[in-house]
Amino acid sequence: MPVSLAPTLLPALQPAGRLTPANRFAAVRAQSVALCRPLLPEDTVVQPMLDVSPPKWHLAHTTWFWETFLLREYQPGYQVFHPDYAFLFNSYYNSLGSRVNRADRGTLSRPALADVYAYRQAVDAAMQQLLAQQADTLPPAFWEVLELGLQHEQQHQELLATDIKYILSTSPLAPAYIAGKLAPAISSAAPKATWLPVAGGVHCIGFEGEGFCFDNELAPHDTYVADFELQNRLVTNAEYLEFMAAGGYQDFRYWLGEGWDLVQQQAWQAPLYWLERDGQWLRFTHHGLQPVNPAAPVTHVSFYEADAYAQWRGCRLPTEQEWEIAARQFGPDPAAGTFLESSLFDPQPLPPNAAPDQCHQLLGDAWEWTYSAYHPYPGYQKAAGALGEYNGKFMLNQLVLRGGSCATPESHIRLTYRNFFHADKRWQFTGIRLAR
Repeated sequence: MPVSLAPTLLPALQPAGRLTPANRFAAVRAQSVALCRPLLPEDTVVQPMLDVSPPKWHLAHTTWFWETFLLREYQPGYQVFHPDYAFLFNSYYNSLGSRVNRADRGTLSRPALADVYAYRQAVDAAMQQLLAQQADTLPPAFWEVLELGLQHEQQHQELLATDIKYILSTSPLAPAYIAGKLAPAISSAAPKATWLPVAGGVHCIGFEGEGFCFDNELAPHDTYVADFELQNRLVTNAEYLEFMAAGGYQDFRYWLGEGWDLVQQQAWQAPLYWLERDGQWLRFTHHGLQPVNPAAPVTHVSFYEADAYAQWRGCRLPTEQEWEIAARQFGPDPAAGTFLESSLFDPQPLPPNAAPDQCHQLLGDAWEWTYSAYHPYPGYQKAAGALGEYNGKFMLNQLVLRGGSCATPESHIRLTYRNFFHADKRWQFTGIRLAR
């Protein structure tokens, strides 16, 4: 049966300079709680696979971050809320001691959800006291970690949205996170995709300028690319259905070896969450089971599936360098995408009158697989201390994704953002844009 209480998500946060630090902190923290509001307490403990963390764990881990990296460091006399929480809610920081194995997070029936909310309230109150009473005396390092903590919590908000979807999808009842149906599709077919030319040569990529970025976006550097073309929109469900109908999942010629092995071992026949019933393709969404929307971007595909589709079309996936160069050239409008704050939790179709000479859906809607390994940029330097474990130690055996998704907070994304996953992952809103 559907859960009837819909999340009341906050509007997109204003740029950092327009809100006080205390207000930004309060708004980000409130967003995490809003995402969990429709859940039953039992929903918040489930961990149906390794990649998914229980919502209760997300709520506690993000709180542990503030307590560990700011309150214990900068609030004189601060006493931790509970001596065992550092062991329970540390994620992967080896320098901070032992922790519960990632695969065992779903065994944490205790502390109770009410205790985790009490933990959040206590830490929030201590943080607001710190910001109110000592803001003028806090060093620059404090403000840097504060910003990192806000961005970290927004990352977990996206994980909450996608983990909740996977958790509910494993229930035989197929419960809806939000009651009611999606708004009807704008069109049964997306506007015809066009190819946008991008001149080759030497281009600078990487973050530069003011504002926040993660260390893996540094340092700006020149890179050479040949002339190429990028498709002006994401691949749609209708287009992916053509690949399926043509036997794409049964033809080894389009697949990388590891991908073909997975197709056979896991019996993949469609993207994650799809099922065929009485000749119709349905998909599990935050709104329950819904018919596949032909005009919407296809999502929940692995890198292997994205690459196989591109091969079938006689195209390829862009590199992350090509993606960023094209995005800089075509200048996406962030407000045009679908983000977490929309409460739609699904990428939306392009309107039929979308301009064919513009590049659409670059930010929001679906993370876009690139054919680039997640490696450090030239000159990358890992930060010292525990926070140096944030990105650097994952720079191997993963692929880069760009652009954000319908589960990404709008104020969290930018053109230089480098997400990364292993090639087989499908539970995020991962989609496809073609290049040639």
